Amino acid sequence: MEKVQVTRKTTESEMKVVFDFSPIKPDYRKNIKTPLPFLSHMIEHIAWRGGFNIETDIKLDEFTLTHVICEDLGMAMGKAAREYVQKTDGAAGFGDAVGIIDEAKAECAISFEDRAYIDIDYHGNTPAAKVEGMDSEDLETFLEGFAQGAMCTLHIDLQKGHNGHHIWEAIYRSVGSALNHAFAVSEARKGMTSGVAGKIEWTME
Repeated sequence: MEKVQVTRKTTESEMKVVFDFSPIKPDYRKNIKTPLPFLSHMIEHIAWRGGFNIETDIKLDEFTLTHVICEDLGMAMGKAAREYVQKTDGAAGFGDAVGIIDEAKAECAISFEDRAYIDIDYHGNTPAAKVEGMDSEDLETFLEGFAQGAMCTLHIDLQKGHNGHHIWEAIYRSVGSALNHAFAVSEARKGMTSGVAGKIEWTME
């Protein structure tokens, strides 16, 4: 698939997300539009490390609530990721990677198997409660939303770091790099799924 577009609409927000798998555009960051500059910066890292263009368009019903923006956008981006993996024959659907910047280092492992689960371990290097005007809790909420929307298992381990900005950059870089592996397409993976359980089928009576 060259492009995936997802729109998630509730009474609180409307989140439009486009994943464009053409080569990274020189002005790619201009299409990442959120009311939260640091969140936009984090999504920029996912796009750059993931190797694909991300476009976001956010409409809010009445209140600019950071938690709602992070959670709802995370879910929409996760859903776009899930759609790509499910509909792209030969996509690996799993991957792990390391993200680093200066003193900070994080590891991420991801697997798309219709199992929504996230675990973030800071290993004692807990970031400050507020970084660049955002609550660290909300930066976690975005990742939690992503795991829910993607129905993926997501493990993040912060190995080291003390600068809050760098900690979150390392984490989001690792997520982007892990997605780069998960989105990779090869002939050898055609007809295969991320997990040995194969395609999950549900029967309702």
